[in-house]
Order: sequence, then structure tokens, then C-alpha cells
Amino acid sequence: MLIAKIETYTNEFVCFVRVTSDDGSVGWGQVAPYYADITATVVHRMVAPHVLGLNALDIDSLVDLVTEREHKFPGSFLRRAIGGIDTALWDMRGKLEGKSVCELIGGTPGQVRAYASSMKRDITPADEAARFVALRDQYGFDAFKFRVGAECGHDIDEWPGRTEAIVPAVRSALGEDVALLVDGNSGFSVDRAIEVGHMLQDNGVSHFEEPCPYWEYQQTKAVTDALSLDVTGGEQDCELQNWQHMIDLRAVDIVQPDICYLGGLTRTLRVAKMAEQAGIKCTPHAANLSMVTLFTMHLLRAIPNAGKYLEFSIEGLDYYPWQDNLFVESPFTVEQGKVTVTDAAGWGVEVQPQWLAAATHQVSGWRA
Repeated sequence: MLIAKIETYTNEFVCFVRVTSDDGSVGWGQVAPYYADITATVVHRMVAPHVLGLNALDIDSLVDLVTEREHKFPGSFLRRAIGGIDTALWDMRGKLEGKSVCELIGGTPGQVRAYASSMKRDITPADEAARFVALRDQYGFDAFKFRVGAECGHDIDEWPGRTEAIVPAVRSALGEDVALLVDGNSGFSVDRAIEVGHMLQDNGVSHFEEPCPYWEYQQTKAVTDALSLDVTGGEQDCELQNWQHMIDLRAVDIVQPDICYLGGLTRTLRVAKMAEQAGIKCTPHAANLSMVTLFTMHLLRAIPNAGKYLEFSIEGLDYYPWQDNLFVESPFTVEQGKVTVTDAAGWGVEVQPQWLAAATHQVSGWRA
């Protein structure tokens, strides 16, 4: 069964990928959001020419082939483009076998515990705490993540004193029975990160994400070694050799690959295996309600070193207007703080035809 056609449906923020085989089988995937229109160009210029006409079921080999053929162009855009093809081929295989993707990779359908993940820094501690309480009461979330510091902030807070104010405010509002996670987004030096980390520990925070510039593994390791809570990271890393170095160094306590940034499910499974062999848990990054969260749900139901919970964005259309009307039926219903991976074949989701009709459509085809 050979890859006969690759299509992209794109706007600036989202790019869905449809792959069709020579026998008419179809699979749907997605590249990473943001500058998705640029990634769509990479799909057609740098990925499709290498995989059209090849075996649609040999996903591992195809992923490696593109990486080798385009060895002069390592980095994020190529990985994002590969991920679009990879995730579409996994969907195709699931539909062919009548299995969910999580079953294909050794898991079972079922529930996944989620943590409510805030993306905002322009929110006051009181307002953040209040919306967490409302989400707990409405949806049953028992874990929450919020932002501290400023993104790549060089120790300068979003506004003076916000970090020191928001941590106790959220803890006080939610009580002691919920898990608290924070994200530094590369905001701190080692010394400041350790200082903030001790304050987090004093307030029962269990997860400190990306405290230092993410590319400075030794800095992150220094923070990890100094603190007892879990220091986490890796969402931005898209090269497997960097992942192996990070894991060998034990720079973090928990790895957080992003399936779409890293280049698809196949490459993420490799990172999860690296971490498993080192005794490290895997709690992937999934910061919006496009297909990346669905991919991650399937992964967490299958890998033996899955972390405690799924990242689940709580931001609506005011923050992510491009999330509107992506799917015929949302796969992201939350009940008692959990979402469900169904037994539907493939990813188990249908892209909204109205969205596709409004998108920019490109096609790359193969002729025998």
C-alpha cells in the first residue's frame, strides 16, 4: 500500500494533513499550530517528495528517510512537517485495522486524568485563583498549572511581585487536596529559579516546568539537583540527540515532549522509550485543543512511563480564536477531571467540513 496523495488544509494557525494511499485508504493528521501555513509549505516542498510512492505502513522508516534526505535542514519546521504526515499515517493504519491509535501502540481506550492548564500571565493572582475554583467545581479537575515569572524573562517578573503573590493565592483558594504545577517558560537564572523553587516547595507545588532557558541543560540540571519537587521540561526540543543528552544528564525529573513539535507520534515514542530506560516519567506538552491534545491522550494510555496527567488547556476562543469549529464532535469532554480515549478507529475524530472548505488547500500527488 503506497502513499499516493498528500493534502494540506491550512490557515495561519492550523494545518490538517490528509494522506491517501493507492488503494484509497485515508488518514488525517496535523502539524503543530502557529505559522502552520509555513509548515504546510515545508510539507509539500521537503517531505512529500521523499515519501510519495512509498509504503504507507512503514512509518518508522519514512520518518527517518525524510530526516536523512533533508539533513542540511534540521530544526523545528521540518520536524513539524514530518509530524503532520506521521500522525496521518497512524490514523490510516488504525482505520485499516479497526483499532484506535492507542491500541496500535500497546494501550487500551479509557480515561486519562487531566490537569487544567492556564496559558495566561496577564491575569491577577485573585482572578486566576477564582477561575481555577470555578473549573474545579464544574469539571472536577484536581490538578492545575499556572505561570510564574515572565517568558524568557531574565529574572524580571511579569510585574513586580506577581510570582510571590500567585503561588500562595492559588494554594489558599484550592486547598491542600489538589496538585499544583507551575511553568517558568525559561524565565529564570539558576539562582532565582532555586529561590522560587523553595517557595514553591513551601506551598506544596509538585511540578516546576522549564525554570531556566530550555536550551541550557546544565542550568536546568543545577535547579533539578537543588530541589525536591519535580523539575520538568523538553517541550521545545525536536532533535533526538538533544533528548538523549538531556536524559543522560538527568537535567529534568520528568520529560515533556510535544508530539507536534517533535515530529509526530513515532519520534515521541522513541523519546518516551529513552526516558523509560532511564526511569523517568513522560508528561507531554499539549497546550491547546487542536489534535495535539488528542494525540497525547492516546500516547498516555499506552506508554508504561506515562506521567500522572494530561495537559489540558483551559483557554477558550478569547485566547485561541482559531480553536473554533475544528471538529464535527469534540473529543475533549471533561468529566470528573478526566477525558476519554474512545475505541473508535485511528484518532477517532472527524475534521469539520466547514473548516476545511474555508482553508487553503494544497495537494502533492504521486504517479507510478
